[in-house]
Amino acid sequence: MPNVLRADGITVKFGGVTAVNNVSLSLGSGEILGLIGPNGAGKTTLFNAVTGFAPMHSGRITLLDKDITALPTFKRTRLGFGRTFQTERPFEELTVLENVLIAAFLTVGRRSEAERLAMSVLEQVGLADRAHQPALDLNLARRRRLELAKALAVKPRVIFLDEIMAGLNPPALREMIAFVSSLSAQGLAVLMVEHIMEAIIELSDHVIVLASGEKIAEGTPHQVTSNERVIEAYLGTD
Repeated sequence: MPNVLRADGITVKFGGVTAVNNVSLSLGSGEILGLIGPNGAGKTTLFNAVTGFAPMHSGRITLLDKDITALPTFKRTRLGFGRTFQTERPFEELTVLENVLIAAFLTVGRRSEAERLAMSVLEQVGLADRAHQPALDLNLARRRRLELAKALAVKPRVIFLDEIMAGLNPPALREMIAFVSSLSAQGLAVLMVEHIMEAIIELSDHVIVLASGEKIAEGTPHQVTSNERVIEAYLGTD
């Protein structure tokens, strides 16, 4: 399938420390790419570099064959990037709808259009009945859905999910797995960092494994979970 997103030779350094070293990836429409590895492996740093939140030492990023390497974060967002963050930080004093409206205004100019888009996205994530409720009142599972709603409100071609399933109870986890699968079915390219191996195995078409900033393996979920280097560095013999 044609690439929606391509990142070549991404290297990120903080002082004398190389956090990500020459990592490349590609992602097609409707494809789910899982990114796994131990804590401190460089997964979120790679996310931040690709989405524009961290400066790269070297590398090249293209979206739909357009070179976006030098573009700031907000321009990448307007071209088709949406993302969630490990720590959800809604504007707690605003309503759920108002939180999503802020994101919607990045790609829609008129308030009436932004409100329609925001309500449509809230319907999609199952929060329409909470639209006028303060974001402060949401529990963890609903805050994660609000994160998704904000990411979807920018009308992305690629969505970056950073540990969106961490801490969810089993029923909420199953709902989130089904929802991410539905995004793929709609043609969205999905890049997900996740420690929940159940989700990685069930959802991912392709998996990349990082350790100490280096790509140590890639392939199908079955291939990487049976790889000796991955077992030693991340999964463990148990």
